[in-house]
Amino acid sequence: MATSPNAQLTFTKLVVDDLDAMADFYCTVFGLHPVMRERLEKGIGGEPIEQISLSQDPALPYGPLTLLKYEGRPAPPIDEMILGFTTNDLPPLLDRVKQAGGSLCSDVRENPAHKIRVAFARDPEGHLCEIVEMQS
Repeated sequence: MATSPNAQLTFTKLVVDDLDAMADFYCTVFGLHPVMRERLEKGIGGEPIEQISLSQDPALPYGPLTLLKYEGRPAPPIDEMILGFTTNDLPPLLDRVKQAGGSLCSDVRENPAHKIRVAFARDPEGHLCEIVEMQS
């Protein structure tokens, strides 16, 4: 497979229904910070949008996760994608998911062969997150 040295995957945009509530959830649970917010009257395909970029580093002007709201239509059905997060302490992060209005989808799965523990959770709008704890 040919690769291009001029292209890198650097961010993901998640289409949501309630922009502020979802930004609060991802900031509370995963320690992200809103670093950019903008409203574009002719955003994508001429449709007005509003978006918030979230980053682990509040000094950056952009982040790896951007939440996007189409102003004239509802968010698409859930399960269109799975957001992946890593942590070094899974239990408190899963507690934060529940406290911030999210839910757990299953018990934590141990995978000793890969030295990881995996959990799946949903944000308050139902978007799926895979959360991996790396073990030594």
